[in-house]
Amino acid sequence: MCRFLIYKGPRTVIAELVTRPEHSLIHQSFKALMREEPLNGDGFGVGWYAPEASPVPALFTSLTPAWANLNLQRLAEVVATPCLFAHVRAASPGLRVSEANCHPFRYRNLLWMHNGFINEFHKIKRRLTNFLRDEYYNIVEGTTDSEHAFALFLNFLPEGKESYTLEEQADAMLATIRQLNVWSEDAGVEGPSTMNFAVTDGEKVVVTRYASNTKHKPESLYYSQGARFECKDGVCSMRSPKESSEAIIVTSEPVTENKKDWVEIQPNQMLKIDRNNAVEMVRIPSRNE
Repeated sequence: MCRFLIYKGPRTVIAELVTRPEHSLIHQSFKALMREEPLNGDGFGVGWYAPEASPVPALFTSLTPAWANLNLQRLAEVVATPCLFAHVRAASPGLRVSEANCHPFRYRNLLWMHNGFINEFHKIKRRLTNFLRDEYYNIVEGTTDSEHAFALFLNFLPEGKESYTLEEQADAMLATIRQLNVWSEDAGVEGPSTMNFAVTDGEKVVVTRYASNTKHKPESLYYSQGARFECKDGVCSMRSPKESSEAIIVTSEPVTENKKDWVEIQPNQMLKIDRNNAVEMVRIPSRNE
C-alpha cells in the first residue's frame, strides 16, 4: 500500500503541503500511522499544475525514498501551485520497483494515483488490456495494477473530447470500479480489492475510498477544507476550517495534529470536488451487494 495527498486551492509552495507539516507526506513515507507497515520507501512522485505555462501538469518521480531525496526538498521550497498530487509508494509483493511504476501517472492534462491493490490482478490483466482502445493500451509504461486502472478509466471517458466535466470523470471512475469488480468475480477472485483512486485535470478532482467487499476496511482517507493551508513558526494548520472552501486537502492520513480540522471519508464513498472546491459525496456499491 501507499500514501497520497491532494491539494487544490490558492497557489501554495509544495513544501507547505509535502515537507513542512508535522505528519507530512515525507514523514508518512517512513512512519505512516494508519497502516500495519509504516514504511513507504519504493519511490515517490509529485505532479503539479502551472496553468500560466501549460494545461499539462509537471511531473517529478524518483525511485529513491522521499525522505532521502534532496532534489524534492529543494524543489518543494520554490515551486508554488494551485493543484498538487503527491504519492509515496510501497510496492505490492511481486511488483517491480522502477520509476515507470511511480505515481502519479499522467495523460495529457490528467493526473492519476492509487492507494490500494487489485487482488490477483494477474487473473484479469489480459481481459483488461484486450478491452482497451489502442490509444490507452499504448500509454501503459509500467507493470502496476494502478496504471492499468488509469488506462481503463481513460477508456471509459467520452470519446473525441479534450476536456471532461466533473460528472463525466465521476461516471468513468464508477465504471472503472464496476468493471474491475465484474472481471474479478468472473475470474474467481475471492479476496477483496482496495481502490483509493484519485484523478484530476487541475480544476476538478474525483477521489474514492473503496473496498470491493464490505467486510474489508479500505485504506484510510481524510479531507480538510478552509480558507488556506499554511505553516508558521513550525506549526501548520488549515485557516478557517469548515467555514470556507477556498482550499482543500485530501490525504491518506491527516498531516496536522488538530483532529478537528479533518473529516474522515467513510468506506465506499466517492468525493467530487468542483472548480469552486464545493464537495459532494457519492456512495459506491461494493462487489458483494
